[in-house]
Amino acid sequence: MDISGERHLDIRHDIFKKRIDSHGNVIEVRQDGIGAPKIERPLQRHGGRLEHNETYCGSCYGAEMTDDECCNSCEEVREAYRKRGWGLTNPELIDQCTREGFVQKVQEEAGEGCNIHGSLEVNKVAGNIHFAPGKSFHQPNAQLLDLLALQTESYNISHKINKLSFGDSIPGIVNPLDGVQWVQPVPNGVYQYFLKVVPTIYTNIRGYTIQSNQFSVTEHFKSSEEDHFRSLPGVFFYYDLSPIKVTFTEHHTPFLHFLTHICAIVGGNSSFFSRFPY
Repeated sequence: MDISGERHLDIRHDIFKKRIDSHGNVIEVRQDGIGAPKIERPLQRHGGRLEHNETYCGSCYGAEMTDDECCNSCEEVREAYRKRGWGLTNPELIDQCTREGFVQKVQEEAGEGCNIHGSLEVNKVAGNIHFAPGKSFHQPNAQLLDLLALQTESYNISHKINKLSFGDSIPGIVNPLDGVQWVQPVPNGVYQYFLKVVPTIYTNIRGYTIQSNQFSVTEHFKSSEEDHFRSLPGVFFYYDLSPIKVTFTEHHTPFLHFLTHICAIVGGNSSFFSRFPY
């Protein structure tokens, strides 16, 4: 989401997310529907149960945009609610979510974390990238999450940043957030990084040029007890681009200049020792 108001939701990108357990091990295989109650005759949009050879058309529970719209899964019901700007606060009352064991799946994932890596393109204006639980939906002047009603007290935003950069790596420059780790001492809260991004051009001794960026950072944490405005829990990166560009250029020092510098250093030391003899 950038300063122009443009939001990038559900876009194609090169971001990958892995589920990990509380010990950091990747959870690679998990069967869907474990523990979910089985309902042989799901509820139809018109209110009755699915009969033999009847085409299934599930209800969207008031969020339908058209008269013939169907919601045949829990995700489709949630998506219909998001399009309306509504929050799905009681998924246990939704027939599709009950059949798929949505609430049970969320509860079984308690204590898990995730590993996120990849890259994406953003506009060259100020904006923010954030990691927050649930999926976003929007109301006027507000951004909400459709999982906040389930277990808001148990969110933990402890995190470690292995690497964060804006563009290609520049030799000799270490990004200030690489390897940074923060462990959350209290339940819930918002961790914010304010980044000042400086466009940078690096040219090596052979003339190869890298157009990238470097940045400085300021950190801030706001706990749920201090937050009277109820901000979204998560990790937020607010970035702003500097109007100044930095240029690094490598070049050889001529051998005669090198000898001149050596002579100047030796001459300066000789003068110093002559004034202050042992």
